[in-house]
Amino acid sequence: MQEFVPQRSAAYISQHDVHIAEMTVKETLAFSARCQGVGPRYEMLVELTRREREVNIKPDPDVDIFMKAIATEGQKEILVTDYILKILGLDACADTLVGDQLIRGISGGQKKRVTTGEILVGPARALLMDEISTGLDSSTTYQIVNSIKNYVHILNGTAVVSLLQPAPETYELFDDIILLSDGQIVYQGPREQVLDFFESMGFKCPERKGVADFLQEVTSRKDQKQYWTNRDEPYRFITVKHFSEAFQSFSVGKRITEELAAPFDKTKSDPAALTTKKYGIRKVELLKACFSRELLLMKRNSFVYVFKLTQLAIMALITMTVFLRIDMHRDSVTDGGIYAGALFYSFVTVMFSGMSEISMTIAKLPVFYKQRDLLFPSWAYALPIWILKIPITFLDVSVWVFRQYLLFLLISQMASALNRSIAGLGRSMVVAYTFGSFAQLMLFALGGFVLSRENIKKWWIWGYWISPLMYGQNAIVVNEFLGKSWSHVLPNSTEPLGVAVLRSHGFFTHPSWYWIGVGALIGYVLIFNVCFTVALTYLNPLEKQQAVKSEESQSKEHDEKSGEVGWSQNKGNRLIPQINSDNGEECTNHNKKRGMVLPFEPHLITFDKITYSVDMPQSMKNQGVVEDKLVLLKCVSGAFRPGVLTALMGVSGADSFARISGYCEQNDSHSPYVTVYESLMYSAWLRLSTKISSGTRKMFVDEVMRLVELNPLRQALVGLPGESGLSTEQRKRLTIAVELVANPSVIFMDEPTSGLDARAAAIVMRAVRNIVDTGRTIVCTIHQPSIDIFEAFDELFLMKQGGQEIYVGPLGCHSCHLIKYFEGIEGVSKIKNGYNPATWMLEVTTSAKETALGIDFADVYRSSEIYRRNKSLIEELSTPAPGSKDLYFPTRYPQSFFTQCKACLWKQHWSYWHNPEYNAIRLIYTTVVALLLGTMFWNLGSKMEKQQELFNAIGSMYASVIFLGIENAMTVQPIVAVERTVFYREQAAGMYSALAYAFAQVTIEVLYVFAQAVIYSVLVYAMIGFEWTVAKFFWYLFFMFFTCLYFTFYGMMGVALTPNQHVAGITSNAFYALWNLFSGFIIPRTRIPIWWRWYYWASPMAWTLYGLTVSQFGDIQAKLNTGETVQEFLSSYFGFKQEFLGVVAAVVVGFALLFAFTYAFSIKMLNFQWR
Repeated sequence: MQEFVPQRSAAYISQHDVHIAEMTVKETLAFSARCQGVGPRYEMLVELTRREREVNIKPDPDVDIFMKAIATEGQKEILVTDYILKILGLDACADTLVGDQLIRGISGGQKKRVTTGEILVGPARALLMDEISTGLDSSTTYQIVNSIKNYVHILNGTAVVSLLQPAPETYELFDDIILLSDGQIVYQGPREQVLDFFESMGFKCPERKGVADFLQEVTSRKDQKQYWTNRDEPYRFITVKHFSEAFQSFSVGKRITEELAAPFDKTKSDPAALTTKKYGIRKVELLKACFSRELLLMKRNSFVYVFKLTQLAIMALITMTVFLRIDMHRDSVTDGGIYAGALFYSFVTVMFSGMSEISMTIAKLPVFYKQRDLLFPSWAYALPIWILKIPITFLDVSVWVFRQYLLFLLISQMASALNRSIAGLGRSMVVAYTFGSFAQLMLFALGGFVLSRENIKKWWIWGYWISPLMYGQNAIVVNEFLGKSWSHVLPNSTEPLGVAVLRSHGFFTHPSWYWIGVGALIGYVLIFNVCFTVALTYLNPLEKQQAVKSEESQSKEHDEKSGEVGWSQNKGNRLIPQINSDNGEECTNHNKKRGMVLPFEPHLITFDKITYSVDMPQSMKNQGVVEDKLVLLKCVSGAFRPGVLTALMGVSGADSFARISGYCEQNDSHSPYVTVYESLMYSAWLRLSTKISSGTRKMFVDEVMRLVELNPLRQALVGLPGESGLSTEQRKRLTIAVELVANPSVIFMDEPTSGLDARAAAIVMRAVRNIVDTGRTIVCTIHQPSIDIFEAFDELFLMKQGGQEIYVGPLGCHSCHLIKYFEGIEGVSKIKNGYNPATWMLEVTTSAKETALGIDFADVYRSSEIYRRNKSLIEELSTPAPGSKDLYFPTRYPQSFFTQCKACLWKQHWSYWHNPEYNAIRLIYTTVVALLLGTMFWNLGSKMEKQQELFNAIGSMYASVIFLGIENAMTVQPIVAVERTVFYREQAAGMYSALAYAFAQVTIEVLYVFAQAVIYSVLVYAMIGFEWTVAKFFWYLFFMFFTCLYFTFYGMMGVALTPNQHVAGITSNAFYALWNLFSGFIIPRTRIPIWWRWYYWASPMAWTLYGLTVSQFGDIQAKLNTGETVQEFLSSYFGFKQEFLGVVAAVVVGFALLFAFTYAFSIKMLNFQWR
């Protein structure tokens, strides 16, 4: 392993499709090709040319030019990218954005091909490909695997591919097979000999059984018995361990053992076979590539930067008018304090604007971790992010400053670098925001303004000296107050006014502190950027536990609890055709009816000459398409009947039907922090009739769980896709179960077997078959079905590109009716014996075949007898039966509003209880902040001899409001954003009113925020030393509780009003800055210009600070060093009145209610699901 670079010699193609949403398909592949370089192709070309000359071979001119071009730097990425785009069928969407959950982009199957293409454009000789067929139809999968086969055979490469549901023709493309079960190798060797091995063990694959499906089932305790053919011995279960040991004695196993025992002869190895260089191109070129991509992403995300600049410009304009020169005097130390507050606020605003870097950095980390090491070093990724943000920083700070430009520039760069390094270290939105808040608290409280240097306790003075804000703050006040405007000496004073102002606030008075501050900030910018690079280099993504259980453990539990849906020949509802005792083949019986706990009324659907169009995508217009509309369905007709399982199939470009009654989406969207059982109980609670008792509902949920084989995962958390919780196939089964517990009459399923292996797909389809046999109407879109799955359907609705139907009718036993229909069309090739009818059907109906045959399959269908029968059936079924009634539901939702609220609150309770990353960290953060502020402001609440001591005590309240409140608002946003995606699905399914959902989300936060407020208030109140009276303590608790609450509701409201949490974070920061400015601490209300005082009353923080200050100090008559009492000073300086306390309390409660109702209204009225 020391002699070569494994990451470059072999490449892993992940199961998860992680891409940058803002890049197009072609840009994604081109970037990968540019970074990977030509590899050993140039050396190979030289060797090939030498050998051609030796044997006098003249290559084909076109091939020769292509080979030379892809081996030449600069040309390779262009040609190879275009070549791979064509191979993978991505050329039609090359200029389309990849997209994500909220940005319209390519389909799931196309994303899977992009994931594969990212590696294929590179020179890696060994490919490790994980489930590359997910979401693709069998024809596309065949093309991809065939191209990989040609690549391997021609270039003498190596490919190890794990596939889900491989069709027989795809399976036949492989040379070797590796069969794994329960972590052990059952077979490894030539594909042709795998059946011989199992026949030697007494198991035989049926004639109409896909070999791949047979291999995945023959080791299963539940499926194995049906393949036993040794009639001389009674069947007994053969364990995986037994198979593995037997393979070592099989001829193939012996040969492999002998080959591995012999040491490898390195003299036979090609020097170019293993890559010895860590990166494909020079590091300078890698840096250029990363610069180019980062610049492209900044252009694509220009709205964010323009918005941020506009936001800062507006804030600067507001600040300028608040601190307007005509109201800003230089006549006293108090005036100097106002100027110092203005400078402090400007610094803090620029610093806090860098918090958006956390979410933007973390959003790109999954893609970075995938590309790190293979494409570029960490520094090549980090450096462009830093350098390209500098011009943005120049613009951002230019709206604020005059002489202080350099300091603001450095503060902005420092804040951005700090937040990027926190994102790199935290790697999770909640964790990064939490630690980001700790860092900001340290900078904020120990920067020298909120708590003056003389009052910082000795155990915290180290925090003062390492605070970047301290250096920036001292530099900027020295620059201001040692200037000519502050050089005059006041009466009864011996030093200039500027020096007096600096001393009164504990700032340094020597001019050299300007350059000390500049130098320190430059140092921090470098340190934080280096820290970010180091974090990217050495830290890996946060690993989360997957809820995976072995197949055998599932089988055992299933055998114990749900024998009625087993596979033995004594039970009904067999999905897979089996060999009976007479050695004759029998077709699956799809007409057996079975009852369930809950009755239902069957419904059918008929439609005639339906046409459906959408606006033509811009990418297709760019390719020369002139039409304004893209037709997805064109004059389609059909009938979906109870007890009939219909497959909806077609080539890419044919669309599926809309939601009717029950709809299982292809994207498995579920609340991540509830268990499987809780998800199903929640769905059943809200979607079943009120007439159904709780006990019956639980019985029905248990029945559905057995049906879909979810019992082993009953208490498993759902988790986030690709990160934690359930695997892909487990999540798919949950999606189906969530709809089944609603007991619908009609169900549409969008690719229910997508992402599943053969056995998991068989489990799902067996469950679907059982549901159909209860008399329900089920329609499934399906891609790349195996023979077994395809023939589990009763009827087929087949469409071609353009949305026209080309076959609508029964499949028949072994697809006999379908085969007879297409083989009856002149020129259509006959199906080979044992070939998958689904694959054959798609192959013979392509546009290329239509052109070759000179026919239109849609016209052929419309002139057929089956079309006329279907039209008659539609007409017959469209006539209501005598005595039938129109569908009518007295209420919009199955449950009352009270029950909806109760059920939603029940789910939110468990969701929050199972989410310690959010709630435990929130409570821990609160405790730590309380301890930090308590030790920083230790016993300052009882010291009121000087104005500065009173300012310190009020500063503790100000700091707590800023950091607890904003932390609550920021950390709740990712949680609400994830749940909103689930909300869109659940509301579309008619589960509840949006107001019930909002009520539950608001109510659950009230409970946790109250616990947070109690923890903070008890600790801080005691440590800071406020007056211990019952009234004053409960006033403090009251204001802290409702302040944390309205900040939390404001964060939720921000998500509800914006398309995603990134925009929500940026817009929220703008208002935090305004609330901070008009809080009354930086500039008191008495000094705010009259035209801005209205916003003081509109700032929630101002009311909180008013209430906290007056409730603690509003009645104190002790005199300050100025001769005023505390009560008089609060009235003259801040404008606070003790008798106004009740009104203040009411307003703070009002803000919480306002933000909560706005959140509920926005959730109800706005929908940002753009897909």
